[in-house]
Amino acid sequence: QGQFVESGGDLVQPGGSLSLSCARSGNILSAYDMAWFRQAPGKEREVVAAIMTSGTTRYDDSVKGRFTISRDNAKNTIYLQMKNLKPEDTAVYYCNKLFDYSLNPRFRWGQGTQVTVSS
Repeated sequence: QGQFVESGGDLVQPGGSLSLSCARSGNILSAYDMAWFRQAPGKEREVVAAIMTSGTTRYDDSVKGRFTISRDNAKNTIYLQMKNLKPEDTAVYYCNKLFDYSLNPRFRWGQGTQVTVSS
């Protein structure tokens, strides 16, 4: 059974940039609408960016214009480019299917990657 491997998180100052990667073995990610999620301490996990099988992208208003989601189907990897980071972007970031249907549920969550924005 496959698993997600998220990487690229780090401690960065406000205004800085990071690039996150999400790779998976065992499943072809290009077959699914995929998303990056984040979960801050004491808060629920939320979607921040999504990329459809068509390549169409969607962003939460809080990251629009600062984050860019992309996918490399040859590498079976999803990326999240983040710029102009703010302290409120601090969270553990995960990737998974955008939708969670009973007949097509999300995959098991990976470990995520910690992003900390602080001076």
